[in-house]
Amino acid sequence: MTTIEVREVTEGRGAICDELFRALPKWFGIEGAIREYVSDVERMPTLVAYAGERAVGLVALNRHSEWTSEIHVMAVHPEFHRLGIGKRLVREAEAYLRRERTEFLSVKTLSPSRPNREYELTRRFYFAMGFRTVEEFKTLWGEANPCLLLIKSLRE
Repeated sequence: MTTIEVREVTEGRGAICDELFRALPKWFGIEGAIREYVSDVERMPTLVAYAGERAVGLVALNRHSEWTSEIHVMAVHPEFHRLGIGKRLVREAEAYLRRERTEFLSVKTLSPSRPNREYELTRRFYFAMGFRTVEEFKTLWGEANPCLLLIKSLRE
């Protein structure tokens, strides 16, 4: 297995995001959403997983308050799924946020009220990482895409 290094990236985040999202059309298949995420990531703390010099995953964080941050977006290239990279990105993000004295980490994903195999895997991943359901927002992303809000305490 290739050694994976995770590091904070401050330049070129949008290009990395764009490349990863285009490799994941079952999760990121809406062109307008991709462009919006690429723009968002340019201004957010972003951790990138590298296999050698190749960016194979990223997590971008959005600080909402003194106490709470959100995983704004996370992606792992499909060639690198099921290798622990997503877990590593979340753990590194948690460590980063603890250093910033953040108490809670949230993430939004597609609600199970709209069945979708890929997002069922996403929800299972976040539950396995210790996230818990807060609330479903049926119209936040439009009626066709109900949003599920998950949260996790970062207190040790």
